[in-house]
Amino acid sequence: MERHQITGHTELIGLMAYPIRHSQSPATHNAAYEKLGVDIVNLAFEVNADDLEDAIKGLRALKMRGSNISMPNKTIVHKYLDEVSPAAMLCGAVNTIANRDGYLIGHNTDGIGYVQSLKDNSIDPAGKKVTIVGSGGAATAVQIQSALDGVREMSIFARDDSFRDNALETVDKINKNTNCKATFYPLEDLDCLKKEMASSYLFTNATGVGMKPLEGQTYIPDASFFPKELIVTDVIYSPHETAMLKMARKAGCKTMNGQGMMLFQAIAAIELMLGQRVDSEYMKEKLGISYVYED
Repeated sequence: MERHQITGHTELIGLMAYPIRHSQSPATHNAAYEKLGVDIVNLAFEVNADDLEDAIKGLRALKMRGSNISMPNKTIVHKYLDEVSPAAMLCGAVNTIANRDGYLIGHNTDGIGYVQSLKDNSIDPAGKKVTIVGSGGAATAVQIQSALDGVREMSIFARDDSFRDNALETVDKINKNTNCKATFYPLEDLDCLKKEMASSYLFTNATGVGMKPLEGQTYIPDASFFPKELIVTDVIYSPHETAMLKMARKAGCKTMNGQGMMLFQAIAAIELMLGQRVDSEYMKEKLGISYVYED
């Protein structure tokens, strides 16, 4: 494996989460740095919530260019930063820290990445109705950014569990801070889900159902939930095609996995930290990212 030549000038960008050794993020970022020709490396650090404050102090002291943030740190890292972007504030989560000469700014690029991946695949939900399932961090980012970027109406479904209040809060934030009309529905009401999907331009799974340890699972009972004109997307990028996407594709729907969201949130984060934007086509080729499915 070809490695970056480390020198006394090499700068560092981190990824702070726990667990994190499975992440594809360092490979994505390092490929981008190589293309940009910058003397920077991206490394993963297993940092949990108890150690996060010290880790952020270390980021300042070591003059790191920034860091990516993942769970369980996304929703608490703002306490240790100097500023948080409006989108990150509405989402209640930070996934990117940009270091401006010791002044730390928190951003959330998950939603930006999702919306950009849609545009990259000739999908434009602005002015249209969408249905999104999920109440966790990724779901909230997707819902908030979609509303900020012009979605007209949004049906948000979530299970009656400990995250249900997150979905209700997101609906309230969207209705108070954007021009989008959001409505909450319980995911247990499958008849309602089917009805809302049928009247939507786009349907998105923004939950972990379909990836390990829930690989092969879906909360969609059958293909009748997928009218052919419905566009179906998933935030999951591994496996490449979830059981839900396979069902939707076979029903005739245009489908898209979460690889684009993963790529474009990274591109947005890099631009925030470095002030440079890497070419997305190069990154797709370098990382083998594709929206095409083959039987």
